[in-house]
Amino acid sequence: MSQPAPISLLEELTARFAAAFAGLGADPALGQVAVSQRPELGQFQCNGAMSASKALKRNPREIAEAVVVAARDEALFAELTLAGPGFINVRVTDAALAARANALAADPRLGIARAAVPQTVVIDYGGPNVAKPMHVGHLRSSIIGDSLVRLFRFLGHDVKGDIHLGDWGTQMGMLIYELSRLQPNLPYFDPALAGPYPAEPPVTMEDLQAMYPAVAARCKADEDERRAATQATVELQQGRPGYRALWQHFRDLSIAELKADFHRLGVDFDLWYGESDYEPDIPAMIAELRAAGVAIEDAGALIIPVEQPDDKKPMPPVMLLKSDGGANYATTDLATIRQRVRDLHADLILYVVDKRQSLHFEQVFRAARKSGLAGNAVMEHLPFGTMNGADGRPFKTREGGVMRLKDLIAMMTDEAHKRMLEANVAQDYPGAERAAIAHKVGMAALRYADLMNVRTADYVFDIERFTRFEGRTGSYLLYAAVRIQSILRKAAERQLAPGTILPPACDEERALVLALAQLPEALRAAADQRMPHHLCAFAFDLGQALSRFYNACHIMDEKDAARQASWLGLVTLVLRELELLLGLLGIEIPERM
Repeated sequence: MSQPAPISLLEELTARFAAAFAGLGADPALGQVAVSQRPELGQFQCNGAMSASKALKRNPREIAEAVVVAARDEALFAELTLAGPGFINVRVTDAALAARANALAADPRLGIARAAVPQTVVIDYGGPNVAKPMHVGHLRSSIIGDSLVRLFRFLGHDVKGDIHLGDWGTQMGMLIYELSRLQPNLPYFDPALAGPYPAEPPVTMEDLQAMYPAVAARCKADEDERRAATQATVELQQGRPGYRALWQHFRDLSIAELKADFHRLGVDFDLWYGESDYEPDIPAMIAELRAAGVAIEDAGALIIPVEQPDDKKPMPPVMLLKSDGGANYATTDLATIRQRVRDLHADLILYVVDKRQSLHFEQVFRAARKSGLAGNAVMEHLPFGTMNGADGRPFKTREGGVMRLKDLIAMMTDEAHKRMLEANVAQDYPGAERAAIAHKVGMAALRYADLMNVRTADYVFDIERFTRFEGRTGSYLLYAAVRIQSILRKAAERQLAPGTILPPACDEERALVLALAQLPEALRAAADQRMPHHLCAFAFDLGQALSRFYNACHIMDEKDAARQASWLGLVTLVLRELELLLGLLGIEIPERM
């Protein structure tokens, strides 16, 4: 049985100060310790004395002095000093830092505890539509969702990543109508025929991708065309055999293409459910909602009112069935929640979907809670911003069109290879290995560039900046990890092994150990806020601390064998943390560069 993960350094410090505040009769929460914003004064700080003065009716500096006396521990604290009216600055002993580093090195989970109460978490991301090519608009949902799946799974939760395919909406009716116009003699359109139908599809994926924009444009411009496509959609949803067979062809072609695109991106899903998978449940769900009085008739449609008395702006109802009897996105979203709660036993459902869908999800979540479909599950919409071009508008091709995802991936790989040539990276390697490294560098650049931004913010896509081997880039972090791998290989060739980590001997080494100790807080912030940028920021800061350490401490030239072994142990720990962080970001590290 594995040992429980060690408590983090910040948690240990906070526990000491919380006990000191409690001993004075103050709220223990005032003992919260944070990384210092002024490192010249201390490594950490505790500012609770100011707030405690109000509750205790004592001078804050006097309270801080009492807290310092109560918390003092010579083995842990090298220095406890006061600043201003009662701010406590903290420095930890080098021996305590070494003990912390060795505890992390001995722990297979690097000090990260598993969730005390594991949850079943369903993460809805990707969300492409059948018969449409993957484009840059799918990038953020896919990458952010994939990172959250990896993070929650590492933290010990039972995670189900669900692609939630758009395979049952109006676009399917449009495609069926368009094919009936182009090839009316196909057996799928003979109302007297109920099958069997050809095993091979009558179109290719390229045909579908050409058909959809053409029919969509006509339906937008011509009401008769729109009505014909709508009628095809209704007949599909009502089970017309030929239309169902065509739909299955369209879906199979699309999934094969999507899996190839997602494989290039390094994204995977546990569930490949689509809107169609919930279609059989919709009649029963509608009947339940009618019987419960939650769903009501309104102008021929079936709706769920979701307005609340404290709404500050109008809140439209959720439409379950349109006046023509057709279901829509809200209907399938409610059926999806019903299935996720009933069959998957979801405790938490996260939707990584464009921020423009915020109103839709607010309506659906209200309806799910009002109807009881959500049970006790918590539902959250995790909106994200837009990837823009240099002009501040959504990223386009040079010709002004929407860029396909596979073309973006190819462009990133080509640019990474160009950067490798400029930096003389991997030039002597076999061509296949060099190409594989270029792909990994390109994907690291693409993923890190997206994830390093606060999820809700827009950002500007700058391929030249994102693929550099210096600065805040995925390429830089790959290089940092590969450099450690190279050092460890050279050490092994000289029969040198990592050893016990000694108390740091210089400021740069001390700063690196302090950085390593803050991993648990980075993962906690990323999970609690559903914001992977915390992982990116921490990985970059760790890389920077490592670079400064390298400049001050020349591992392979060190004459003191114990110190050299200590440094090898330290960089091995750095590599393990980088491997974890980059793995959570979906970034693969090459063996060499």
